[in-house]
Amino acid sequence: MELNGVRVSRETQERLQHFAELFQKWAKTINLVAPSTIDDLWRRHIADSAQIFQLHPTPSHWVDLGSGGGFPGVITAILLAETGAGHVDLIESNQKKAAFLRVCLRECEARGAVHAVRIEEAPGIITHCDVISARALAELELLLDYAAPWRERNENLRLFLHKGRDYERELAKARGRWEFDLVKHRSVVERDSVILELTRLRRLN
Repeated sequence: MELNGVRVSRETQERLQHFAELFQKWAKTINLVAPSTIDDLWRRHIADSAQIFQLHPTPSHWVDLGSGGGFPGVITAILLAETGAGHVDLIESNQKKAAFLRVCLRECEARGAVHAVRIEEAPGIITHCDVISARALAELELLLDYAAPWRERNENLRLFLHKGRDYERELAKARGRWEFDLVKHRSVVERDSVILELTRLRRLN
């Protein structure tokens, strides 16, 4: 199987397929994503989420903020299982969604753990990470505020953030308070979307 043009193993394909089945089942009772996008689950959510790991396939310790329906956190954890290393801490304060995420990680034999806490509380539980991801969660400025405690502990922290067509406005606003190195990766799934890769994060005021 190929995912965004990248070959994945049969075991990973089976894990992703099982995740999709679990998602379809749970989505009937809890709101995991916009209902209008469920029929396009593989492209709009699974393949879209996989782009983040494909940009940084090195086994690392990830923190996924606001994991919701598992995007991109569960997908990253599944893809890490193929490497046999790395870990994803998924942060999701909604108890029902957190229960769904735990089932997915366990049944898909993915490399991760779920923390049903508010994002602001997470740095007190997860003391260190190498990479932070987030998808359809909040404006860039707020995401950088969330990331700040981990950046203070790791100057090499890297962020991969999915953003839509309004990302330039968010970047301009964030640069009023933050300095960072930036690489824009055009989405191979959604024409108007990007993945912002940020490093060397520093607060200006």
